[in-house]
Amino acid sequence: MAKILTHPAAAAALLAALAVSAPATASAAPANASSAATSCYGGAVTVSYGDAVEFGPYTTTSRCTDINLRMVGGDAEFVWACVKFTRVGECNYWTKVGRSWKTIATDVKDGSKFTVPLGVDLEGSSARVQIAF
Repeated sequence: MAKILTHPAAAAALLAALAVSAPATASAAPANASSAATSCYGGAVTVSYGDAVEFGPYTTTSRCTDINLRMVGGDAEFVWACVKFTRVGECNYWTKVGRSWKTIATDVKDGSKFTVPLGVDLEGSSARVQIAF
C-alpha cells in the first residue's frame, strides 16, 4: 500500500528533493557541441576557385580539431579538396565536397601549417568555398 504524506513540511521536502534530482542539464551537451561548431565555423575563411587553385598557407588553431570545407557559391556541383601539410609537402587524400561542411583532415595538431589545393567537377566551373580550421 502506498504511503500518503499528510504533513505539509514533509510533502514540501519531498517535492524539493524531486526538483533537485530532475535532469536539468540534459540539453547541455548538444548546446556545447553546437557552440563549439559555431566557434569553429565562425572563423572560416572564404576563397574562390579561379582566383587560385591552392589556398593558404594557413595555420591551425585550437578553434577546430579538424580542417573542414564547404562550397558556398559558384556553378560547380562539387569540388575536390585535400590538405597539404607544409612539413609533408603532399596531399593527405582527396575528398569530394559539396555544399555541406565536410572534414578534409582529422585530429590536426594546433600550429600545423597547411595549404588547400582544390579542383572542380568540370573544367571552367567556378566555386566559392569556406575553409574552417
